[in-house]
Amino acid sequence: MKLMDILTRERVKIPLENTEKDKIIEEMVEIIDDSTKLKNKSQILKAVLDREAVMSTGVGDEIAIPHGKSDGVDDIIAALGITREPVNFNSLDNKPVRLVWLLVGPQDKTGPHLKALSRISRLMHRKDFRDRLIETMEPDDIMDVINSEEEKFFRN
Repeated sequence: MKLMDILTRERVKIPLENTEKDKIIEEMVEIIDDSTKLKNKSQILKAVLDREAVMSTGVGDEIAIPHGKSDGVDDIIAALGITREPVNFNSLDNKPVRLVWLLVGPQDKTGPHLKALSRISRLMHRKDFRDRLIETMEPDDIMDVINSEEEKFFRN
């Protein structure tokens, strides 16, 4: 599974409007809902916030990957938001976040969900890639940067 299979330009937002973790997650769920008309937006938001309450998805290196599984979606969907300024996400490295990936999937697709999380994580730990994303201002350009990086990093 490529990120380009689960992310669309309509689900890339630069910059995110909110500056607080829970509000950013709400904004990201709204972005997905606007592009796909979720079956149950509140159920998805609850799943992601519940997961976040267990442990922060701020994974370090300016990255957060809030995620959850819910029957409110039929397939795995991703969104990407870039904050205007660094935001406290209670990250594992105690540093603020700039890049926020939201990943949601149905309850019965644990394997693909974990593969998508792994793919995001592996790509995002490359500093030059993170820097290019933060510097990019247009969703179409973000999609090009991600596509190019996936082609280089995961020669399938």
